[in-house]
Amino acid sequence: MTGPQSVPMHAPAAVQRRADRGASTLEAAILTPALLLIIGLAIVAMRISVADQAVEAAAHDAARAASIARTQTEAQQAARDAALNALSQQGLNCNPTVQPDTSQFSRPIGETAVVTVTVICDVKLSDIGMPGLPGDHVITATFTSYLDQFRGRS
Repeated sequence: MTGPQSVPMHAPAAVQRRADRGASTLEAAILTPALLLIIGLAIVAMRISVADQAVEAAAHDAARAASIARTQTEAQQAARDAALNALSQQGLNCNPTVQPDTSQFSRPIGETAVVTVTVICDVKLSDIGMPGLPGDHVITATFTSYLDQFRGRS
């Protein structure tokens, strides 16, 4: 029999399946590395974002601790201690540098004075294991806090 009745109804689908054989494997082989790259970049972005927030908080805490100290020496030590404490509480191991500027402690009582603290943190990215990533990313945060105008300082 030749004609439309001799061709089974499912023949076009069978022919179609044979022609598409291996297409899903090829799609998976192409998309998998791209998806892994996107996931890896998201992990890097999150790590940098979390580290940035931790360094900002450390600079804030350090400036606040320095601003309530009585002497320049106490302020510098309080700033370092507060920054290191804030970073350790966040679980950020980045070998930080804390630079307190307490030069305005010598201003006379009644004048506006500030203390500024800069925290520099070197965040390691090499442990993520993604090829092409730099080994580290430097994050810097600065915060300024006012000293009480009418409190004694030396």
